Amino acid sequence: MAAAALTIRRGTRRDVPTILALVRGLAEYERLLHECVATPAKLRRDGFGRRPYFQTLICRRRGRPVGFALYFFTYSTFLARPTLYLEDLFVLPAERGRGAGLALLRALARLAVRRGCGRMEWTVLDWNTPARRFYRALGAGFRTEWVLTRLAGVPLARLAGRATRRPPAQPARARSPRSSPRRTPTAAGSPRRRRRRAPARARRSRAALRSPRRA
Repeated sequence: MAAAALTIRRGTRRDVPTILALVRGLAEYERLLHECVATPAKLRRDGFGRRPYFQTLICRRRGRPVGFALYFFTYSTFLARPTLYLEDLFVLPAERGRGAGLALLRALARLAVRRGCGRMEWTVLDWNTPARRFYRALGAGFRTEWVLTRLAGVPLARLAGRATRRPPAQPARARSPRSSPRRTPTAAGSPRRRRRRAPARARRSRAALRSPRRA
């Protein structure tokens, strides 16, 4: 009876507020709400714009949204067939165990078979024991030999050659004009003074004292 009350259909532009609320619910459940920066405008652009990057299925019970799945297609070169990649699967806590998650996965499996996919893939957090138990019961396997690798933020921009710009150079300090009566101090911190030349008579007498004349 509970499963019979469920309906699943593709999300539309009008469902963006519902999709965002469920995305935030998933982020909160996975303790990653601080990383969720999705907005209605971004979801509308990337899911329902000229070039959509994802698709959604929304599960409702008597017209009320209780869960959703967000997915897109990748490609397996080894199989030479597409892959349905499930990015998000979320069911409201009060609705878990009542068939919504299984209904969404069945709808996705039918879609994958219809599109000729060789497989359906998704990730699950290692601490999410109930979800892992549920997926294992469906026959899903866990590929522990593969490590999820991610490049984001500054490292991604740096690799793309779009690293943050260097700060502008500081303007050079203006030098004191040469005509100024005060001169700039030297590195030692004391002003240079120009030596005065002694009179010619004094210079000759000092030379006589230093070097006696030859006979």
